[in-house]
Amino acid sequence: MFENITRPTVLEVNLDNFKYNIEQIRGFLKPETAIMPVIKADGYGTYINTRLDIINNFDIVAVAIVDEGEALRKLGYTKDIFVLNQPYVSEIEKIEENNLVVGICSEYFLEEAKKKNSKLRVHIEIETGMGRTGVDLNNLDNFIRKIKENSNIKVEGVYTHLSSADEDFEYTKQQLEKFDKAVEKVKDSFNLKYVHTLASNGIINFKEYQHNLVRPGIIMYGYESGNGIKEKIDLKPVATLKSKITFIKEVEENTSISYGRRYITKRNSRIATVTIGYADGLRRVLSNVGEVVINNKKAPIVGSVCMDSFMVDVTDLENVNIGDDVYIWDNKNITLEDITKKCDTINYEILSTISKRVPRKFI
Repeated sequence: MFENITRPTVLEVNLDNFKYNIEQIRGFLKPETAIMPVIKADGYGTYINTRLDIINNFDIVAVAIVDEGEALRKLGYTKDIFVLNQPYVSEIEKIEENNLVVGICSEYFLEEAKKKNSKLRVHIEIETGMGRTGVDLNNLDNFIRKIKENSNIKVEGVYTHLSSADEDFEYTKQQLEKFDKAVEKVKDSFNLKYVHTLASNGIINFKEYQHNLVRPGIIMYGYESGNGIKEKIDLKPVATLKSKITFIKEVEENTSISYGRRYITKRNSRIATVTIGYADGLRRVLSNVGEVVINNKKAPIVGSVCMDSFMVDVTDLENVNIGDDVYIWDNKNITLEDITKKCDTINYEILSTISKRVPRKFI
């Protein structure tokens, strides 16, 4: 995929750490509980979803959209692929062609599938308090009836999404109780292969509700899904983002750096240019507030982050040269969570939005 790219910016992905995290997750599960890894959004930006040697270890994997499922089929993955989100009616043919299993909650989707005489395998999504999608408990009997009217629809599972399993335990328990009621109704009508509700936070905090399938996401990649999670499970971060210094210059006091002159040197300074910018996923909000790691020491980002590069003040560092590695996060001196806090966002967003023009190197 990246054979001809020579730009010295890379997201390194440690496959051994990924495997280690899977084993740590298994420690929270009953022997009969299966893992359905969530590899949507290019494996949360890691591209682990492209590694058949990894994903072939699972009998079912989860993606977010139909196109992601189709891409996995083209890659050569032959086992079950589950689409987490209610698909569009225009995707029905693609779902059938690629033998995907889809989460459904839309009566309109059922009606259109019936018109097309499409044979589909589905999991029923239950709305228990996420406030996004799902069949309301009050409408579940009617939804089940509509499915039964179409013999081409095979119900293989039932699931829900927990909104606050990292922080509001009382609300989460209410969701889980609602889900259990829904499961009993669905079981009365269909033989279920899978029942699932727990994602990363749920696996750690509500393991007694794991049923026979769980959906780990960001914890597989070694990052916290909520506050305090790393105190409960030992995780190893899989991704390291780094680039290199391509230019160094000596400047005088009162020299402006980058667009908008938002940084003016306060002394004679040594400024290095690093070849990664906001088009690569490095947030512009890090301008004048972020730091990087060079030769195992921190250095401040100065001036506005550009589309393709940014500048660092290396005046206080010794033996800094063109070609030196620059770590945006190295999981030691600077963590992904450190970046997250400075960007006022979540680690999911930072990791999953590293751009496609940044090569992924598996180590």
